[in-house]
Amino acid sequence: MTQEVIVLGMTVVLFIVLSIALRGFASTGNLLSLVRSVSVLGVLAVGMAVVVIGRGLDLSQVAIVAVLPAWVLQRLGQGVPTSTAVLSAVGIALAVGLANGLLVAFVELPALFSTLASGMLVYGLGRSLLLERSFVYVNPGHEGFLAIGQANFLGVPIPVWIFIGVAVAAHLFLSRTQRGRFLYAMGDNYEAARLSGIAVRPLTVMTYVLSSLVAILAGLVLAAEVASVNAQIFTSTMIFDVILVVVLGGVSLLGGRGSITSVVVGTLLIGVLLNGMVIMNFDNNVQNIVKSIVLLGAIIVDNRLHPRDEETARQGDI
Repeated sequence: MTQEVIVLGMTVVLFIVLSIALRGFASTGNLLSLVRSVSVLGVLAVGMAVVVIGRGLDLSQVAIVAVLPAWVLQRLGQGVPTSTAVLSAVGIALAVGLANGLLVAFVELPALFSTLASGMLVYGLGRSLLLERSFVYVNPGHEGFLAIGQANFLGVPIPVWIFIGVAVAAHLFLSRTQRGRFLYAMGDNYEAARLSGIAVRPLTVMTYVLSSLVAILAGLVLAAEVASVNAQIFTSTMIFDVILVVVLGGVSLLGGRGSITSVVVGTLLIGVLLNGMVIMNFDNNVQNIVKSIVLLGAIIVDNRLHPRDEETARQGDI
């Protein structure tokens, strides 16, 4: 029994229990609210999963979500066309991902520290040079932009469709393309992948670029959904929530293992859990305690199911 199956079973059991215990939990309106609320988290987790499968980590995602969408809204308020504002932000996100990839792949800095530093740099420069204030609203007249976060299609919120689209695209990339298979091989054993002829450095750079592009997409969807951006989200627990979703479903932090299905399963469990805690009026501190316990448990389960020793470190698991 895989971790993915275990988490899916836990999700079903938790859903049934909360449906019985909490009035209105299983209503159509609450379920749509549930999937809408975790769609942005799921999109970010897909980008993070691609990096983690390649045995990396991207802590700069939350800086992109905090700064660049706020800059887009600020420029919209200044009369800049929507396409120009969005493409400028995408260009900066692309540069951040490229810089992260180069630092990790060619300078060979640890991903944890390099992406943490780059995230802090992006946030600091953004607050100093780009943003006039930390809280930015969407001015009237930008209904087209707001539609990506607030409109429905076939009765389902657009953010949910975006999550589905990103998840399907990532799944096809990982399972049906040569680079996707190479990414698993690199995450399982970097040195063996390099010696077998796989261009591991460019592949590493690609994963961080994809992660940054996914992050700006998630940030724009979040900005449109709530019609505002608070750059102080950089100091929140969002990045840890993303890692929680990734690890919970079975994407190993050791690399080379997991799938987009794992991310979807982890997103569903966290969505059900958070929605239930909100209905029960748990405060943020209690929610953070619960999430930290779940994350710790997921890491312990991953280590138990997939132990690594000197031999597997040399030869890989696959």
